[in-house]
Amino acid sequence: MALRPASLLLLVLVAVALRESCLGASSHSLKYFYSSISEPSQELPHYVTVGYVDGQVFVHYDSHSRRMQPRVSWMEKVGKEDPQYWDRETQGLRDSEENFRDGLETLRIRYNQSEGFHIIQEIYGCELQADRSKGGFWQFGYDGRTFITFDKERLTWVALQPQAQITQRKWNALPGFNQGQKSYLEEICIEWLERYLSYGKETLLRTEPPEATVSSKMEVEDGMETHICRLDGFYPREIDAFWTRDGEVWLQDTLRGSVVPNADGTYHRWLSIQIDPKERGRYRCHVEHDGLQEPLDVALEEPKSMRNSMGLIIGCIVALLLGVIVGIYVFFKRLQKRYRDDYKKHQYFLENTSGNNPSPL
Repeated sequence: MALRPASLLLLVLVAVALRESCLGASSHSLKYFYSSISEPSQELPHYVTVGYVDGQVFVHYDSHSRRMQPRVSWMEKVGKEDPQYWDRETQGLRDSEENFRDGLETLRIRYNQSEGFHIIQEIYGCELQADRSKGGFWQFGYDGRTFITFDKERLTWVALQPQAQITQRKWNALPGFNQGQKSYLEEICIEWLERYLSYGKETLLRTEPPEATVSSKMEVEDGMETHICRLDGFYPREIDAFWTRDGEVWLQDTLRGSVVPNADGTYHRWLSIQIDPKERGRYRCHVEHDGLQEPLDVALEEPKSMRNSMGLIIGCIVALLLGVIVGIYVFFKRLQKRYRDDYKKHQYFLENTSGNNPSPL
């Protein structure tokens, strides 16, 4: 991790000697998320920092613990190679914590707001693509809206709110500041990313092939078929999946979902297509992924016949009716028993209270 100063919200740059690591074919990313709120609670700290490598949380700091802490076992290696790492990072984040607190007050005044719940957020990071090209971003938000963002190609900060123009002018006027931001994103951040990948290569550089299944259904209204190709359990997240017709990419009448993480760290996604049943044999779900030795081409399945579907529906209705009939029978049997019991109690009451004053009820 490395941090840089940023006037309103101070960040500390950490530069150390780095080593290269062997990367896989997929892209990789290192990202940090900072947030500070004006009204903390016992459960909710006023300041939190979380670091991610390839979408996996690997470090954490908050104003309750006031200590940068690892969230994955492989980060223990950095402390062995660099014994001052955790103390240095902790001190940098304590400084950042105080500056975020000041930043909240500054922006509250700038927006002419009363005291209450407000939040500052900062997000920055870098990406290393499979072709070794580099990407990076840096932006701040306030109360859920983007406040200011860094354009590293034009070497300028861009204000997205009128209240951010003061910050924009300050940062753009600092000699060498914007060039330093660009260098961090394209050089230092990438070097740290490679170092972290070398520490966690057993986890971060592994490959898990997708499990592909195709389900289908008949649309009664127009006689068309909808087929859904589900891909599950793959890692890394980069996957290329699309429909083909006669071996060519086919985009017409298709939908696709986003790549979504699973609880175990793998990912899943889906894509669907609507076709004429007569052309079912022409289509395939084509899948390419680092975990596959060769691409998958999954054929479409024939939907269950309407007869089978109607049989299933009728069976469900019959089962439901039987359940209702049995339920009614049991209800009346219990009701009949209750009436018999109540009658016996009433007779006992009459026989044993004759001549006494009646109950208030």
